[in-house]
Amino acid sequence: MIALFVYLLAISCWLGGIVFFSFFTAPAIFTQLPIAEAGKVVHTIFPRYYALGYIAGTIALALSIYFTAVREPRLWWGASVAALALALGLTFYAGAIVRPRVDTIRSVSEEQNPDPARKAEFDHLHRLSVYLNGAVLLLDLAALAATAEALVRRG
Repeated sequence: MIALFVYLLAISCWLGGIVFFSFFTAPAIFTQLPIAEAGKVVHTIFPRYYALGYIAGTIALALSIYFTAVREPRLWWGASVAALALALGLTFYAGAIVRPRVDTIRSVSEEQNPDPARKAEFDHLHRLSVYLNGAVLLLDLAALAATAEALVRRG
């Protein structure tokens, strides 16, 4: 019972962080602050945002692996493992690879006449970051749906 509670709490925190940042925090910041200031605020939030994903994702994945080994129906728990593993991998890629690259060139978004190549690279990385974030959101939802199905089928 405690393990299931911690598992559901981890997925809920991860999903909640993604939803709150993506649909509330970032839009509010970028509509209320000049772009340079908004970028600084988001730059400050991102390490914590990704840390939440790393920690909650690791806990959820570890517990879903455990449930796959000890609970029925294994197919649904296995689906949860697959979705969470992919989501966690994408989170690590976005946070450890993409974000540092964005950070090194983010000042280009504040320049009056930016270098077109740097601006294109920034735009590409920003789009990639948004797509990765969206994919993680969908995968977490899939893991939650698989979990619900596993719990319903178990009774």
